[in-house]
Amino acid sequence: MRQFFAFVAKEFRHIFRDRTTTAILLGLPVVMLTLFGFAITTEVRNTRFAVYDPSRDDATRAIVERLAANEYFIRGPVLDDPSQIQDVFQRGEAGLVVVFSRDFQQKMATDGTAQIQLVADGSDPNTSRTLVVYATGVISAYALEQMQVTGVPFMITPEVKLLYNPSMKGAYNFVPGVMGMILLLICAMMTSISIAREKETGTMEVLLVSPVRPLQIILAKTVPYFVISIIDLATILLMSVYVLDVPVAGSLALLVGIALIYIFMALAMGILISSVANTQSTALLMSGMVLMLPVIMLSGMIFPIETMPRALQWLAQIVPAKWFISAMRKVMIRGLGFEAVRTEIAVLSGMTLFMIAASLKRHRTRLE
Repeated sequence: MRQFFAFVAKEFRHIFRDRTTTAILLGLPVVMLTLFGFAITTEVRNTRFAVYDPSRDDATRAIVERLAANEYFIRGPVLDDPSQIQDVFQRGEAGLVVVFSRDFQQKMATDGTAQIQLVADGSDPNTSRTLVVYATGVISAYALEQMQVTGVPFMITPEVKLLYNPSMKGAYNFVPGVMGMILLLICAMMTSISIAREKETGTMEVLLVSPVRPLQIILAKTVPYFVISIIDLATILLMSVYVLDVPVAGSLALLVGIALIYIFMALAMGILISSVANTQSTALLMSGMVLMLPVIMLSGMIFPIETMPRALQWLAQIVPAKWFISAMRKVMIRGLGFEAVRTEIAVLSGMTLFMIAASLKRHRTRLE
């Protein structure tokens, strides 16, 4: 038994000797429970809604007040012209636009009918469908209340209009997200594991004594994954257009340019992870925590960021995939130009420069 406990103690020392792995093993349950507990929700809260109200009567004001008082909505801008509806979505100022017909209250009083149009952003079909259901419920409750008060059988039937994705195809939402996740997996995760494997097997020391400079060794390890990422990017775009019927509505050159910035950032991130991880298992665990969980939970790929607690919303701002997916949806689905995505491009470019500088500094210190 003494030998058995000696081996157990040795194994504990082996585990705790690698502080990075120990921190991941003990911190992973906390991170996963926090993300799964707060980020995963089917509710959509705190969505700003805009209003176009040519009638401006008591009935329309009452419906707007009901929506604003609801926990799922926040009152947004008031539009002066229907042509401003697309501008509101492009600037991200609202997730839903409520459009009232003219003489709304008069039509309710005379024949009991009135028209409301609910315009939502179909590039995220799950969120838009939920917002329409919430708004329809508020409007129906108001109509039922007025019918009980006046005895007039009011009929307020909202007309739903979905911009950018009228057929409500889920692929419009998931193609940009899958693109961001695949490029991170190939560039960052595989690069970090590849370099960590060289260090774990001891071949990195052999490479360092060769005539090739250390920087050239690192670049040589990343070039294959860069080429594979370009091939996968072309594959995803071709399949989305010809298999999933998701068109590239915007500039293809702009879309590819944003993807290249993202690929360079992911490659630099993989190099940075490999400078910390000494084994393949550590690199894999770090990649899982740093890459996979934030991409799935905090990028807006599946769950709306606006529904998360404030702390997780702030944390989502440092997730590169969040900015990449946002830019892809604007260019690929909405057909917007450079002006609409310059914030995303600036953030991704800044992250790329930071990752490159940090990874080069870290590897120069470790390799020399």
